Amino acid sequence: MKEAIHHLRQSDPILSEIIDRVGEYQIAFREPDFETLVKSIVFQQLSGRVANVIFARLAKAAGEKVTPERILKLRPSRMRAVGLSTQKTAYIRDLARHARDGTVDFEVLRELPDGEVIERLTQVKGVGVWTVHMFLIFALRRTDVLPVGDLGIRNAIRKAYGLAELPQPSEMEVLAERWRPYCSVASWYLWRSVEPNANL
Repeated sequence: MKEAIHHLRQSDPILSEIIDRVGEYQIAFREPDFETLVKSIVFQQLSGRVANVIFARLAKAAGEKVTPERILKLRPSRMRAVGLSTQKTAYIRDLARHARDGTVDFEVLRELPDGEVIERLTQVKGVGVWTVHMFLIFALRRTDVLPVGDLGIRNAIRKAYGLAELPQPSEMEVLAERWRPYCSVASWYLWRSVEPNANL
């Protein structure tokens, strides 16, 4: 990780200042498994506090360990009763079917390049590119992911680089050329720069 930090410091003076302000790189990784992806779906468009409560209820209903088989044994009405929307219930059940049938194999995903992981996981209802970017960074531990659709990253770039408006994905890609091959590390620092207490 020292190499990544050194590269980012040398290639981008603005990011170097952010690194100084934020301090040590302390990313919290998750397991690259079914449960982590279910949690990502639960967290979509919800505050962390609310999402944590709903996920804890879902885990309890499933018998603590969230697996494809246990999700599919739950009735949709039971899943909605823990606080999931009808839509998220459908998304999680679709993911469970893909995982059970082997069309989404979490062991195989570990070995695939980023583009193929995105291609496979976005076939699941409710799993978009943003969700897969989070999975790549925080679960598969890929070091060069730029989540161009993330509002937090866009806000951080606008603020740090003095832009009048939120940057578009194409602008972000141009800016990030200097960060490669460590866009994930740069992204973590950007998140921290605007959300110092965020649990990333």
